Amino acid sequence: MSAKIEKIIVRLQEKIAEGQFYEAQQQTRVVAARYIKSKTWDAAIDILFSVSQSLLKAGQGGSGGDLGIFLIDVYKQAELRPDAGNKGKLLVLLRLFDPEEPTRKTFVGEMIGWSSKCGDYPAGEPELHHVAGSLYAEEHDAYEAERHLTLGTKDSPDVFAKLEYEWYTQDDSHTAALYAARAVFPYLLVGNVRDARKSLRLFTSRLTEANTGLAVQDVSSTASDIKIYPSLPLLNFLGLLLLAVQKGTADLFRQLNKKYAEHIKEVGIWDEALTSVGEMYFGIQRPRQGNPLLDMMGSMFGGGMGGAPAKQQPKRVGTSAPAAEGLD
Repeated sequence: MSAKIEKIIVRLQEKIAEGQFYEAQQQTRVVAARYIKSKTWDAAIDILFSVSQSLLKAGQGGSGGDLGIFLIDVYKQAELRPDAGNKGKLLVLLRLFDPEEPTRKTFVGEMIGWSSKCGDYPAGEPELHHVAGSLYAEEHDAYEAERHLTLGTKDSPDVFAKLEYEWYTQDDSHTAALYAARAVFPYLLVGNVRDARKSLRLFTSRLTEANTGLAVQDVSSTASDIKIYPSLPLLNFLGLLLLAVQKGTADLFRQLNKKYAEHIKEVGIWDEALTSVGEMYFGIQRPRQGNPLLDMMGSMFGGGMGGAPAKQQPKRVGTSAPAAEGLD
């Protein structure tokens, strides 16, 4: 950073210290725009990053967030790759946002969008997803956390399993598998078998540690080891499903679906995920969509040609099954 740029930053930070937040924001935009016009990218980046950081530290989330989003726009214009330095600046800013600041969500979206456009990962940089997901998990914003942790790093399953287990403890004891599945299925659907297995292992470890009375059977063979929970059939299904995915055995997948059909039906929200898993890992063709005209006529005249039921929204994942034995 040149002495000239340092002097500009110090002057702008003095305005923030004096409480002139709006003036600091507006002057920063004007100065940065001048450097952007001349394509002096480093100067624009240093100014935007430093002043955004100072505003966020001063509790000015709207102004600081605005400059942070402007910084990402500079990254895009300069076609900068998401290397450690560029990502590092954005993560510093992300951690400074107040959780209630509306601008943060836009900042996260722009950050991921830039890394998707200029990096190697079409869905965005895993490190950025991991940090965003971890912040949302700390704040108990489960839906946002799930979305990002699914696309995170090898450390994300630890955060993901902890999130789902803590959420599960607020529900009925028999619903364990439904919360574990909220990590297992997303990982499978993005092709990440390793982290699907890890998340289930971490979830069940927490479950057994917290419930010493829960019956668990270890089933071992030369090919694999698996834990069976007599009172939690759907948890067994998830473990066996991952085993089938590893082996790529379509017959085993079909047998599992048939054996646990009644339990899966009770859940009511796994059908689409299982159809996609069957298609991705076992080459089982998705059922052909019905003809809308025939479906309408069938429903009108009772011909049995009605369309598929509307998808259920997983607002709450509990079922009406009895409590599992050994769970508090």
